[in-house]
Amino acid sequence: MGIPRAFLTVPRKDAGHRPVEERIHDFSEMEQTLNTKDRQAQASRCMDCGVPFCHWACPLGNKQPEWNDALCKGDWELAYKLLSKTNDFPEFTGRICPALCEKSCVLNLTMGEAVTCRENECAIIERAFQESYIVPDKNIRRNGKKVLVIGAGPAGLAAANQLNHKGFLVTVYEKNEAAGGLVRFGIPNFKLSKSVIDRRIRLMTEEGIVFEYNKTVDYAQLPEGYDAYVIATGTPQARDLKVEGRELKGVYFALEMLSQQNRILAGVSYPPDELVTAKNKRVLVIGGGDTGSDCIGTSHRQGALSVTQIEIMPKPPEGHNPATPWPYWPQILKTTTSHEEGCDRRWLLNTNRFIGKDGVLTGAEVEEVEWIPNPDGGRPTMNPTGKKEIIECDMALLAMGFLKQQLPELPENVFVAGDAASGASLVVRAIASGRDVANKVEKFLK
Repeated sequence: MGIPRAFLTVPRKDAGHRPVEERIHDFSEMEQTLNTKDRQAQASRCMDCGVPFCHWACPLGNKQPEWNDALCKGDWELAYKLLSKTNDFPEFTGRICPALCEKSCVLNLTMGEAVTCRENECAIIERAFQESYIVPDKNIRRNGKKVLVIGAGPAGLAAANQLNHKGFLVTVYEKNEAAGGLVRFGIPNFKLSKSVIDRRIRLMTEEGIVFEYNKTVDYAQLPEGYDAYVIATGTPQARDLKVEGRELKGVYFALEMLSQQNRILAGVSYPPDELVTAKNKRVLVIGGGDTGSDCIGTSHRQGALSVTQIEIMPKPPEGHNPATPWPYWPQILKTTTSHEEGCDRRWLLNTNRFIGKDGVLTGAEVEEVEWIPNPDGGRPTMNPTGKKEIIECDMALLAMGFLKQQLPELPENVFVAGDAASGASLVVRAIASGRDVANKVEKFLK
C-alpha cells in the first residue's frame, strides 16, 4: 500500500463528464479524465484490505489492490501487467462496467466513497496504449489445433484472445459487418467510442486471430475442420411487448434505434423511410435499465422534443436500500448521465396498448399497478389498479431486456460462453465466461 492513511485524507474525486449543454450535440465520449497527479492520488485511497471484497465481487477476479498500489507509486507499466493478467479488455470495462468492485469496496460500505477502481482501470489501459506497453505477440508457439469461435462480442473475443495465446489457431465468425457485439452495436458512442474496439481488433489480428464477417452458422451443421467450437452469440432476441397497436409505425425495439445510430456514425446511410430517429418526436422509453438509459441519451442527441421513461417496478430508494444490504447488489435509484440530460421518469406503470392514427403511433395507454408480496416468499404479484391514462408519444422504444436463446443438444467439443450460456448479463461477466470457456477448451483438447 503506497500511502497507508490516504483514505483518511484524500476524498473520492470522479473525473466527471462534459457539460450537458455541450455533449448532447454530438456522440463523442462524455467521460473526462483526471490528470496524472490526481489519478495517482485516487489510487492511493485503496487500503489494501486484509480481506479485499473487490476481488470477490469482480467476476474477473481483478486484483484491484495490487494495481492500485502500482498506480499510486507511478509504475504504470506494472499496473498494466497486473490488470491485464485477469482482464482481456480493460478499455471496455473501464468505460461501461457498473463496477461491482466499487459496490463492495470497504470504503463504500463504511464511508460511501469507494475507490475509483473503474476510472483507474481505464486510465491504466489508456496509458498502456499511449506508452506502447502493449505490442503484438508474434512469437506464440502453435500447437496445430484449430478452434472456431462463433460470435465476436465480449465473450467470444475473450475466448478467442485466450485460446490464441494458448497456441490454438483461432478463427472468429461474426454475423455482423464488424466485431464487438452489443459493445459495438448496442452501446452508444458517447459511452464508448468504437475506435476503442477497432484498436483492440487490430491487435488481435496482428497476433494471428482470423476474423470473418457476415458469417452465420447453423448449429446443426457446424463448419468442418475445427477441433473445438465456442458459441458466443449472445441473446439476440429482445423481449417484445405483445399488446394492441404493437404493429404501428413508431414502435421499435431499443436496438433498432441504437444499432442504426451506431452504424450511421460508422458511415452507413439509410433511406429516409428506414430511419429510426427521435428528431422532433415525443419519445416514450419502456424499461428502466441501462438500455433504456441509452435510448434516452440517443434521443436527446437526435433532437427529441421530449423523453419519458416508464418502469413497471416500484421506484427504488435513493442512497441505501435496507432490503438489499451487503453483500446483495444494492437496489437503489440509479440516475445516469442520460437522465441528467432531461427525462420524465415514472414508475409502477404497465403498458396496456398503443394508440395510432392512419397506422402511425400517437400515444400509449398505461395503467398504474401495485405489487403484492408473495406469502410464500417468491416473486410478488402484479395487481392492476384500474387507474389508466394516455401518454402522448410519436415514438415508443421497447427496452425490456433480452431472451436467452434455446440451443440444441451440442457435441462434446462445442462450448457455450457469455450471454448465450447465462442469458443477458454484464460485459464483465461475458469476458469472464469467455476466459473460463477457453480454459475448458484447452483442457478438453489436451
